[in-house]
Amino acid sequence: MNRVEECDAVIIGGGPAGASAACVLAEHGRRVVVLEREQFPRYHIGESMIPFTYPALERIGLLPRLRESGFVKKYSVQFVSPSGRASQPFYFFNRYDRETVAQSWQVLRSEFDQMLLDHARSRGAEVRERHEVVEFLKEGNRHVGVRVRTPSGDLADWRAPMTLDASGREAIAATRNAWRRGDPRLNKVAVWTYYEGSRRDTGIDEGQTTVAYIPNKGWFWHIPLHQDRVSVGVVAEGKYLTRGGIKDPRAIFEREIPENRWIAERLSTGRCLGDYWLTAEYTFRSQYSAADGLVLAGDAYGFLDPVFSSGMMLALKSGVAAGDAIHAALQAGDCRAERFTGYSQMMHEGIENMRKLVYAFYDPQVTFRNVTDRWPELAGDLTDCLSGDVNKDFSRLFAAFGEFMTLPETLPYGFPRSAGHPEPVTT
Repeated sequence: MNRVEECDAVIIGGGPAGASAACVLAEHGRRVVVLEREQFPRYHIGESMIPFTYPALERIGLLPRLRESGFVKKYSVQFVSPSGRASQPFYFFNRYDRETVAQSWQVLRSEFDQMLLDHARSRGAEVRERHEVVEFLKEGNRHVGVRVRTPSGDLADWRAPMTLDASGREAIAATRNAWRRGDPRLNKVAVWTYYEGSRRDTGIDEGQTTVAYIPNKGWFWHIPLHQDRVSVGVVAEGKYLTRGGIKDPRAIFEREIPENRWIAERLSTGRCLGDYWLTAEYTFRSQYSAADGLVLAGDAYGFLDPVFSSGMMLALKSGVAAGDAIHAALQAGDCRAERFTGYSQMMHEGIENMRKLVYAFYDPQVTFRNVTDRWPELAGDLTDCLSGDVNKDFSRLFAAFGEFMTLPETLPYGFPRSAGHPEPVTT
């Protein structure tokens, strides 16, 4: 028989969503166990924090550790045309408080995620690394925990009234229950690597994120990291990046470098650290955000095109919100899916607002400058949405974008599975 242990909540995944939820649940006095498949530190993409990551970091008490770290401080973002002409930096402190929201970080995820997971431990969460979830435990339609394979290869059951799936892009619940739903148009391909010794700005601009355009609405990201490294990647339609039959990630990346003069100049003084990564058609949403005894957070709930670096903010925000919602459900003795409607509405609204901006970015008829030149009073709303303050009314802003483009229809995904819905097919 498998060894059986019990807790208040079991969390699948020790990344930002899972670790932040663990901090919140431990703060509430819950026995929470984080089951992480890998051994930290481990590699992960997604290094840039946008301003409204701040509230979640403040809530879980991680800001002192970040301020003591060697991570590069980020105050701005700039955009660069293919000719190499750069915009003036958009400084976040022109709208937000310079000492709080307006200053974020560019982080090496292996170090940041280790810091966050250790912080969850220090708050009282139990963390079990190299524990791979092999199946959900269910009684009828109600989730009652998970079965894991331990480092020794044995199987163990963790039983809990609530399970949080924060398994990242693996998205265990969405994948195994056939809940993954793609986006009609956001099916881009990304190729990325890391450079050392390339040119970078100095002073307050050292840590700014740069979005550098290439033809056909493609773009490079350029994210300065500590230890004289930068994360640099290219995103575009697959047909564009693989034109001429080229499919090797390194060949794709190197062919695109001359398509933006700024990128070419920056990388010319550096050296690639060796590895190239590729991912395709990555934007998705889970059809359901929750089932009885189960809730999804972070990339396991959904992943949005990374052009505005929203991933870390959404992961941390969802982790904190899910932690509070799970505590409330346990307190009420009611862990039905419907209890997570408010949480799901918050996540759905935020992602849909950011998603509209992503569509606008890729639309050939749209530039943000055209919108703000015509309606300067909307510049603040645009800045707020781009900065991650996504749960507010942007109807006037999107009405303005509608003058230039057809806005995407709202996707009906990401809400709790109602009790009357038939059991999904498991793959």
